[in-house]
Amino acid sequence: MIRAGIVVTGTEVITGRITDSNGPWVSERLAERGVEVAHIHVVADRPGDLEATLRFMAAEGMDLIVTTGGLGPTADDLTAEVVARFAGREMVLDERMEAKIAEILSGFAQRFKLDEEALMAANRKQAMVPEGALPLDPVGTAPGLVVPAGERAVVVLPGPPRELQPMWEAAVETGPVREVLDRATPLRGYTMRMFGVPESEIAKSLREMEGEGVELETVEITTCLRRGEIEIDVRYRDEALRVAEEVREGLVRRHRQETFSLDGETIDAQVATLLLGHRLALAESCSGGLMAARVTDLEGASEYFAGGVVAYSNEAKAEMLGVDSKLIEQKGAVSPEVAEAMAIGALGRFDADVAVSITGIAGPGGGSEEKPVGYVCFNARLADGTSIARDPVIPGGRLDIRERSALVGMHLLRLLLGEEEGTKD
Repeated sequence: MIRAGIVVTGTEVITGRITDSNGPWVSERLAERGVEVAHIHVVADRPGDLEATLRFMAAEGMDLIVTTGGLGPTADDLTAEVVARFAGREMVLDERMEAKIAEILSGFAQRFKLDEEALMAANRKQAMVPEGALPLDPVGTAPGLVVPAGERAVVVLPGPPRELQPMWEAAVETGPVREVLDRATPLRGYTMRMFGVPESEIAKSLREMEGEGVELETVEITTCLRRGEIEIDVRYRDEALRVAEEVREGLVRRHRQETFSLDGETIDAQVATLLLGHRLALAESCSGGLMAARVTDLEGASEYFAGGVVAYSNEAKAEMLGVDSKLIEQKGAVSPEVAEAMAIGALGRFDADVAVSITGIAGPGGGSEEKPVGYVCFNARLADGTSIARDPVIPGGRLDIRERSALVGMHLLRLLLGEEEGTKD
C-alpha cells in the first residue's frame, strides 16, 4: 500500500480565518490514483512546527508528502527552506525560474505602475530552490517544487487553490512523483446518496451484511451526513469488485425508498433533469429563497424556473400569493392549509405547472407546544391538482432548519415529478 501525508501550512488556517480546501482536494486526487492518505496536518507558519511535522510523516513511512502554502515572497513564507533542510539539501538560486518570475512581475509592475526593481528584489526569494529539486512553473508568482528526500518525494505547492490545482497536474508528471504513483494500485469507487434515513441505520445494514458473509474488510466504506443527506462512498480495488457490488445491492435492498442516487448524481442535478419541459414556481417563507438559490445554481435553470416569491410576512402571503387572510388567522401562517394556498398562489402568479411552497418556524423563538421550532409545512403541487404535502419537525438550529427546508423541497419535487407518489385534489 502506497501511503501519503498532506501538510497544510498557514496560521490563518489554524485560526479559522481561512477554511482549508486544499487538503481534501489533494487527498481526493491521490485516492483516485490508489494512494492511501494517512494524515492531513495543519501547521502554523513556524519553521520548527513544519519541520517536526515533516519528520513525523517520514517516521510514519509516508511514500509521498505534499505541502501546501508558504511559498510567497514574505518573511513567513518558509516552506521551501524547511523542506530543503528536511531533505538535507542546500538552497540555490534557479536562474531560469528567476527569469520566469521577472517576466511575470514586469507585466504586473507596468500594469499597476509599481517599482519593478523593488518588486523583483522582494520576490527573488521565490527563485531560491533546494538543490536537486524539480521546480514547477508558477501559475501566480510562486513556483512549486518536487524535492527528492531519501526514500520519499516531497511535493511543495502554493496555497491559493487556483494556483495549486493546475500545478498539481504538472507535479504528477515529474519522475520522482511518477515513480511513487506507478507503485500504487488504482482504486475504483462509487457514491450512493440517500435521504430520510439516519447513519445508524446504514451502520446496522452493513453489520447485517457482514453477518451474512459479505467481506466488508476488502472494501473501504465511508458514510457521511452531508447537507441533510447520507452520502456513502465505496472504494475498492479490482479484486474486490464482487464485494463492492454486494454492498450496493444490499444497501438498496434494505433502503430502496430512501436511495435516490447510485452514481453520485446530486438531488439538484436530478431535479434539473426532471424539470425540463415544466415551468416551476416557488413560494418560500422560512427558507428565505434558499430553494430558489439551489434551483438556479445549475446552468440552464432559465429553461424551467419561472420565478419565486419570498413571502415572509402574512401580508406578503396575502398580497403576493393570494392567500386568504382569514385562513392565515384561523390556521396560522405555518400550517398545511396555508402551505397549500401558497403553492396554488405561486402556480397562478407565475403561470406555472409545478410549484413548491415552504412555511415554517426557523427559530430560535416563535415555537409552541403544538408547533415547535423546526416545524415546517411543505406543499409540492402540479397544475392538475396532484400534490405532496409534508409537515415534519426538522432538527437543528436556525441555519440547519432553513437549509434543510430547501433540501426537503427539492426531494418533494423529485417525488412529484418522478411520479413516485402524490394525491390529486
